[in-house]
Amino acid sequence: KILTGKFSDSVEISRTYGRFFFSVSKPSVFKEGDYMSRKIRMAIAQMEVIPGNPEKNFEKISSYIEQSKKENVEVLFLPNFCVAGEFNGYSTGQRAFNAECQEYYKEIRKAAGDIQIEYSDNESTKDSECPLIYVNAVGLQNRGKDFFVLNGGSKIFSPTGELVLTLPMFEEVFQIFEFDLGANFKCKLIAGDKKSSTKKHPAHDSREMLFNTVFYGTKKFLEQLGINRVVVGISGGIDSAVSAALYTQVLGADNVLLVNMPSKFNSDTTKNLSAQLAKNLGCQYEIVPIQDAVDLTIKQISNIKNLDVSGHVKENIQARDRGARLLASIAAAYGGVFSCNANKTEMTLGYSTLYGDCAGFFAATGDLWKFQVYDLARYMNEVVYQHEVIPQGIIDITPSAELSAEQNVDEGKGDPLKYRYHDYLFRAFVEYQLTPSDILQFYATKILESQIGCDDEIVDKYFPTPELFIEDLERCWNSFRGLSVAKRLQSPPVLVVSEQPFGFTESQNQVYYTREYRRLKDKILRGEEIE
Repeated sequence: KILTGKFSDSVEISRTYGRFFFSVSKPSVFKEGDYMSRKIRMAIAQMEVIPGNPEKNFEKISSYIEQSKKENVEVLFLPNFCVAGEFNGYSTGQRAFNAECQEYYKEIRKAAGDIQIEYSDNESTKDSECPLIYVNAVGLQNRGKDFFVLNGGSKIFSPTGELVLTLPMFEEVFQIFEFDLGANFKCKLIAGDKKSSTKKHPAHDSREMLFNTVFYGTKKFLEQLGINRVVVGISGGIDSAVSAALYTQVLGADNVLLVNMPSKFNSDTTKNLSAQLAKNLGCQYEIVPIQDAVDLTIKQISNIKNLDVSGHVKENIQARDRGARLLASIAAAYGGVFSCNANKTEMTLGYSTLYGDCAGFFAATGDLWKFQVYDLARYMNEVVYQHEVIPQGIIDITPSAELSAEQNVDEGKGDPLKYRYHDYLFRAFVEYQLTPSDILQFYATKILESQIGCDDEIVDKYFPTPELFIEDLERCWNSFRGLSVAKRLQSPPVLVVSEQPFGFTESQNQVYYTREYRRLKDKILRGEEIE
């Protein structure tokens, strides 16, 4: 369950990053006629729910109950799915697993005695005369392909809807409060984790929230799998640089191996930037050239009749050599895994190579648009490391895969994507669920930039004619809803930071254009005015 919306004119709760589990309740302890003169003790357990391990969760809940009894607590608030976790794969259909969870819920009720237990599935409508308790879990839960960060930040609101306090984010917190339900509502901390402030927390910088979510989720993912060493293939580009800085922050420089794998198309500029990044981070750095292996593969394939080894085929051989051959082997020898450095913009269009640059054990930045990757780079330099670990040259350089002479960064050449526009177009496709029909209507009525959030007048700059605009739109839609789906389904698990992540929610259907789109297209190409 996700809580959104307003409880008063002055208070708004909305999901930013991560998945909120919450308890919003008017407990039965609030009895009509006497609650306005009562003092009541309540406990909030902002706990880490370990998915698929009801025994460990029960042990933790039992400790909360014991602490609550010692402090004469009347109501204990627990996050939703606090025994089993929400996502449990095959366990959800297993009789023995479900029976065990039910047993634990009964044991919780028995252990609680006179203490009222409130779960988030007991949600009720906000009552203007009662406080509102909003409880989130912390930790990481997943659907196999999608990993959701539960980020805490539990809240208490006064009967009038005023925010009274917010618990810390990304921390397990157990606290007991005394509510004075008289004319002047009061909330006083009685016991629990004293180290945690119970004051209102100021609004976080969006970059801070983004970094904290990605850092916390990546750390928890590694802990769950028992992974403590990571290999990152670095190219001198922004995506691999952010991944390298992130994993170094999570694991420490001694447990991160950075590998640069140049071909004849890689410039001295990007090779030098890779070396500088590794030096700044203090990580072990290795250069493993790939040109001889790429030439051998091309020669072997060229000996097969009727095969054309040119263009994208040659480009993708380089990417696969780096991923499937080198990084996978180096990671195994290193006793770790290798990262997937993909971003959401590339995954939308399928601008990646199967078993190449979209390989890896985990896509920590796979739900971030390209502009968010840049935001993380700047934030890590400014705040996390507090000095320039990601060289400014990496931030400034033209994004390029450097797989051919046509992608020469020293000549200002790079990826075919125009990120200042395509970032926002793809976000409209994925997160706003807009279709080519919507985009074409906005384009025809001169409001496209304002509707999708990109810079003003940028569309005409990139696409000076309707024909060019429509050609690009259809190319993007055909790829997004076509072969790219297959690539995304075979890509590594993604850490979720948005409302619409890629994962098992997609279907590999045929690309489709509605009648409305076809009518709009015909009118625009004929030069007719669109209202």
